[in-house]
Amino acid sequence: MNAAENIVKDTIASSSAYLIGVDGGGTGTRVVLADANGVELARGAGGPSGLVHGRQHAWNSILVAIGQAFEHAGRTLPTLSSMAIGCGLAGVNNVQWAAEFVALNPGFATVVAETDAYTTLLGAHLGQPGVVIALGTGSVGEVLQANGQRREVGGWGFPASDEASGAWLGLHAVNHLQRTLDGRAPANPFSVAVLAHCGGDKNAVFSWLASANQTRYAELAPIVVRFAAENNVAQQIMLDAGKEVQAMAYALDASGELPIALCGGLAAAVAHYLPEELQQKAQKPQGDSAHGALIMIQHHLQKN
Repeated sequence: MNAAENIVKDTIASSSAYLIGVDGGGTGTRVVLADANGVELARGAGGPSGLVHGRQHAWNSILVAIGQAFEHAGRTLPTLSSMAIGCGLAGVNNVQWAAEFVALNPGFATVVAETDAYTTLLGAHLGQPGVVIALGTGSVGEVLQANGQRREVGGWGFPASDEASGAWLGLHAVNHLQRTLDGRAPANPFSVAVLAHCGGDKNAVFSWLASANQTRYAELAPIVVRFAAENNVAQQIMLDAGKEVQAMAYALDASGELPIALCGGLAAAVAHYLPEELQQKAQKPQGDSAHGALIMIQHHLQKN
């Protein structure tokens, strides 16, 4: 299902004074505020708005971020009915969650909800054909082909999927810690750092595991990245992440003809551990997911 075509709610037919692009994930929300012509005015940020955290919670975080954007723009927050909003959100693949989110529209003139993978793709190549692999708390890859067709790989959700993501790195870090605590692997500075983060002793680790979610696992990713330069275990985790990215890239574009952009908070770190061929081909995105969401809402309004 193409959420851009199906998860849409138009409540007011007239043009909107402001356009909003939203990038909502498991650890935070970023919005771009633009005028009716798409000229960026300011940006704002808020708490998590991935739909797994709750659909009303997602709206609450988005509204906080929008309020901050208007504050940064030096403008008074207008009524929501004067805005059209495009949302690229983690969790939109769950059609029920997406429908619930749009149904809770707090008053925006137009709401378009899509996957954050799609808005990242639009932002990375400014709406042109290409491949994007997003590496953040979760991970997903998507391609936009020259004929307009789209296809996605990964993104099945943690812990079953989200390879090479922050949560995936954290899961492997904790698995290594467990082995050292059991005596199945020797302790080392990397495992000691993970242990300190998880409470300092075996009982604390059990407690940490009992309440750990995707976001908490992702908090361990910086430790993996930091120790990868000096610890063989951490380095191998990063190299394995690079191989997972390569597999996604090949699944999306086996011909290797389309440009590939790595996006997300872990993109720069993982880029150093990609197989050499992909490392030479990968490029930085031209825009981010919030900008892609802005492009998406502009395209929707132009068609309607």
